[in-house]
Amino acid sequence: MIIHDLIQFLETIAPASLQEDYDNAGLLTGKASYICTGVLISLDCTEAIVQEAIDKKCNLIIAHHPIIFSGLKKINGNNCVERIIIKAIKNDIAIYAIHTNLDNVLAGVNGKIAAMLGLQNVQILFPKKDILQKLAVFVPAENAEKLKDVLFAIGAGNMGNYSECTFSTIGTGSFTPQEGAKPYSGKVDKRSVVQEVKIEVIFPTWLQGNIIKAMKENHPYEEVAYDIYSLNNYNQTVGSGIVGYLPQAMGETEFLQKLVTVFKLKTVRHTHLLNKPIQKVALCGGAGSFLLSHAKSAGAHAYITADVKYHEFFDADDQLLLADIGHYESEQYTIDLLFDILTDKFPTFAHFKTGVNTNPIHYFAP
Repeated sequence: MIIHDLIQFLETIAPASLQEDYDNAGLLTGKASYICTGVLISLDCTEAIVQEAIDKKCNLIIAHHPIIFSGLKKINGNNCVERIIIKAIKNDIAIYAIHTNLDNVLAGVNGKIAAMLGLQNVQILFPKKDILQKLAVFVPAENAEKLKDVLFAIGAGNMGNYSECTFSTIGTGSFTPQEGAKPYSGKVDKRSVVQEVKIEVIFPTWLQGNIIKAMKENHPYEEVAYDIYSLNNYNQTVGSGIVGYLPQAMGETEFLQKLVTVFKLKTVRHTHLLNKPIQKVALCGGAGSFLLSHAKSAGAHAYITADVKYHEFFDADDQLLLADIGHYESEQYTIDLLFDILTDKFPTFAHFKTGVNTNPIHYFAP
């Protein structure tokens, strides 16, 4: 097993192209060509985490938060980030961050939070647009079904809870092979007229290279006629936050107690109670106050997130219960998520959940 294999698999679940512009996810130290001796999974990468990786003989740390977020001009060991990078490099430890790209997929960080709360009928709260494309390819009628199957296998044709979605049009194609051509049908210097099928299928932008490669490799024509269109449609399976439903409505105090129990909280910061039942719940792990307006627009009874500023609590405007449960607390189950993903794919490979609590925030209750 090499590190590249693990990264490649993880990025089929959370493609690197889905990270936000400000983010710095990806391989931050080490080489993808390293043979992987083991994986340590954590929320953050600290000096204690690097030491734990050394002790467990793991040369790959998969962390949710990138240790390098903004540019480093010097690496002299003068701060914690520099010391962590030096320690990792000196011990040949690779650090891989899977951050907002994992936030932005339905089965990612927020999906795990929703599952912990038992939410049902979950959807992306703020779907992304401009990340869908459409392929239109012309193929002889007898080859159409085989080509569709190839495209479906790569990931084309998925729309929400539906897969293998295409639209086909039967038409007539014509071509004249020139000298040096090796036509699938017809003869050089003679125009051929054939029945063709136009297959139209959508796919996420990050699959474009794979789609084109597979299409050409499995198309009978020497020169493939195809078009690719960029779409403005929202991708309902990719974006920020999640909204879903509790199996049964509960009172606000009962709901807050559920948060305390599920996330092992010492405290919950929240807006005043509205004396209304809670059933439709919106959430965003980490700093998610930017989604408050979307939670209100979605008609959520409660919005769970972290790092809410004082004045942002006013923005709830008595339309929902806003609960700040803490950044680490909201994302802590990302470790379990990544562990389960790797266990399912590589059941015999050595990977560990960190035993280190990296939460930098502590609470004092006199």
